This record gives sequence, C-alpha cells and structure tokens, in this order.
Amino acid sequence: MGSPSGPPFDPDDPDRARRERDTEPIPRIDPDDGPGYGSGARLSDGPSFSDDAGYGDGPGYAGEGRSGRAWVRDPEAGYLPPEISEEELAGLRADASGAAPRRVLPLEDEPSSLVARYLFPTERYRGEWKRHWVHLVTPIIVGVAATFVLGYLSGFLAGQDVGALTTIAVLLWFAVMGWVAWRVADWWYDRFILTNKRVMVVNGIITRRVAMMPLVRVTDMKYEQTPAGRALNYGTFVLESAGQEQALREVKNLPNPNELYLRVVEEMYEPQAVEARLGKEQDEAKADDGA
Repeated sequence: MGSPSGPPFDPDDPDRARRERDTEPIPRIDPDDGPGYGSGARLSDGPSFSDDAGYGDGPGYAGEGRSGRAWVRDPEAGYLPPEISEEELAGLRADASGAAPRRVLPLEDEPSSLVARYLFPTERYRGEWKRHWVHLVTPIIVGVAATFVLGYLSGFLAGQDVGALTTIAVLLWFAVMGWVAWRVADWWYDRFILTNKRVMVVNGIITRRVAMMPLVRVTDMKYEQTPAGRALNYGTFVLESAGQEQALREVKNLPNPNELYLRVVEEMYEPQAVEARLGKEQDEAKADDGA
C-alpha cells in the first residue's frame, strides 16, 4: 500500500493545525435547526443569502423615476426643475432671535420713473441704488472752502472801497455753488440698476448715458475696497465680459458692496431661489394686508 502524497507527518510542524483546519470537511446543514437568511442556513453558522437574492424594485430618490436596481437612473425620465424646499428658504429669513442674512434693499418696490423707461416688459426689476454719499465729498469740500475764502475776501475788499472786485468775488462764489449744485443733482440721477437679465448704469442730467451688460455675458466680477471704503462701507465694482472692452466695466462708489455683490451673484447663479424668496415675501405681505 503506497504512501499518501504530500510531506511526511511531523508532529512538531507549526503549520499542521492550520492545514488540518483548512482541509476539514464542511458539515451538513440541517434545515430544521433554526431560521436563517437563506434556505438551510442555521443561525449558529452565520448568515447566508438565498440564491434569488438581488436588488429589488425599491423606490429611488424622491421625485425621480426609477426602474431595475434602485441606484440606476431611468434614462427615459425627463428633466425635472429643482424644487426649493421650505428648509432651504428658512435660511433666507429671520430666525427666532431676529437674526437674518444681510440684504440690500432696493430704493423702491417698483422702479422709479427715471429707471422704468429703460426696462422692457419681460424682465424683472430687482432694485436701483444711488452711489455712496462719499461721491459728493469733493464738491462739498470745494463749496465749503469757497464760501469761507470768498466770504472773507468779499469783506476785505468791501473795506478797501473796491466795489468791482467785491462783485467779482460774489459772482465767483455763485459760480462755484452752481457747480456744486450741479454735481449733487448729477449724483441724485445716477443709478445702478439690477434686473434678472442685466446690470445697468444710468446717469446724466442733460445728456443721458445708459450702459448695460447682460448677466449671461459676465465672465468675471469683483469689487474693491480701500481702507476708507471699508470704514465707510463703499467700493468699486469691476465687471469683465469675454475679455473685451465694455461700456460698463468700472462702477465706483457703490454702497454696501459685499451685500450688493451677493445680490448680483445670487441673481446670476440662483435665479430660482430669488424668485421663490420674492414670491414668498409677496404672499406674506398680502396675508398681512388681508389680516
């Protein structure tokens, strides 16, 4: 009788126990010993899966059609517009403590007569803003300085009995103050305008200048603040479009630049959230009026 194949039996072999365990025959499983995950599996022998286990036709993500395995998107399902939930809108409104995201409020709910003539019927008005009052610092300083200097000069010349020079000083003061009034009026009619389609700048009293840029053409937008701008909360907006020269590229001395920047960016990238928020605010306003 021949010797079995393999190495001779060595009682001191450290791997003998492992080989015997690996080559031990699998015991027969009795289907009456207890329940299991599959047919014939005992709880003490660990879980096993039935032969027909697989991915069922369970429900997928809400709002999307599914077929076959739950993680496969149905290629026949059409595009569904995103829905803005109440939880997402909650972050845009005041919480219980009264804290809310800072928002730049437009001058009026409706465009002024100065701006309305430049809007076409299908675009939605978002707001208009005058430039920061720092825009008037230079003419105000000139007007105050001219008042003190020419007033002192007029009094001095009046005592010297030179009426012609006194008249010239008074006329010069009127000219300076007329220039200051012109700059103030120009500031009042200078507006930065935002709609859901474009940004605009309208200025000028006698000669009107209207510059605009579609939001879809804006490739880069930034704002800059000097130390004085950070202290007084104003800045300069710089808009770029396809690397070309624009009529509307640099807008100086705009108020609340950070909030205004967020408003423009939100209009560019999340227009549906803007529409949902504004619609919710209008419904709440109507409910308050009805109450």
